[in-house]
Amino acid sequence: MTQITAQVVQNAPETLRIAIVTDAAPPQVNGVVRTLKQLGEELEGFGHKVMYITPDMFRTIPLPTYKEIRIALGAKRRVAELLENFRPDAIHIATEGPLGLAARRYCLKTGRSFTTSFHTRFPEYLHARFRVPKRWTYALVRRFHAPASAVMAATPLLISELEARGFKNLRLWSRGVDTDLFKPRLESKEETTDREPHWLYVGRIAVEKNIDAFLELDLPGTKTVIGEGPRLDLLKKKYQSAEFLGALFGKELAEAYADADCFVFPSKTDTFGLVLIEALASGTPVAAYPVQGPLDVISDAPVGRLDNDLKTACLAALDADPDACRAYAMNFSWEACSRQFLSNLSIKNREIEAKT
Repeated sequence: MTQITAQVVQNAPETLRIAIVTDAAPPQVNGVVRTLKQLGEELEGFGHKVMYITPDMFRTIPLPTYKEIRIALGAKRRVAELLENFRPDAIHIATEGPLGLAARRYCLKTGRSFTTSFHTRFPEYLHARFRVPKRWTYALVRRFHAPASAVMAATPLLISELEARGFKNLRLWSRGVDTDLFKPRLESKEETTDREPHWLYVGRIAVEKNIDAFLELDLPGTKTVIGEGPRLDLLKKKYQSAEFLGALFGKELAEAYADADCFVFPSKTDTFGLVLIEALASGTPVAAYPVQGPLDVISDAPVGRLDNDLKTACLAALDADPDACRAYAMNFSWEACSRQFLSNLSIKNREIEAKT
């Protein structure tokens, strides 16, 4: 059984000043935003000083075709000023957007080392929406990451794929789950043997998430969709028997996971799928395709089913033991993942600061 568990670094670095530059930030709701938020909290808990550079610090405009995401304008000079004033020991560029480009430009100009992370399959998304050839976009993304001292990716399969596409300096940075928030709740499920199954999807409502593959399934019981995105209104009209709850957070989201009998993950393009382990931590088994993300997180563990026939996966997943799902999710620790992130950082910038 293949299982991703971040290794705890025994000799943690000294106290560091860490700058994290990201175009993905609240009010966006996605796994990248949740990951970076939790990472910062963990790093500060270790005693490090963390500064985020995010779109809310700039004038922004909505991203075309995706109004929920706003992109920064005129970032070049302001990003440089923020980094100069903070004087970070390590700079991590989390996204390939305008802020990431501005930080990359600053680092190359000043000779500072930096790390990056590959969170989102933009080539696949642009191909799905606008039919842009994936090889064109991958060439641009590969060029963006090329100068980084380390390019962090969430799973071994993703690292292998990126290596095959010509990416260099790849390092594993896995993900974690808040097992205090996401947990089974005995009061959530009715204690009856004739209860109809409750199927759940959580995530962005966008074409690349392949949600139609879930909503079109002929399954007994009820289907619930949690999240927001550009296809929400269309899916509401097309699948009127499904329940659409919009975006949920905190305890409300955790209770929705725990109330479900099966978490359905129809995406074929995610690099990890943080929602998978949130569901498992809630005692809810997973049904998904046998693709990157589910294969890395679940593989052949008895916590759901992966199948090229998503209906077969859904019905089989109902037999998984909720206690086994919870126990499996306990292998994913945010502390271990954050120490893994630290071990990947480049902290050569103090030598540069001493000379300036």
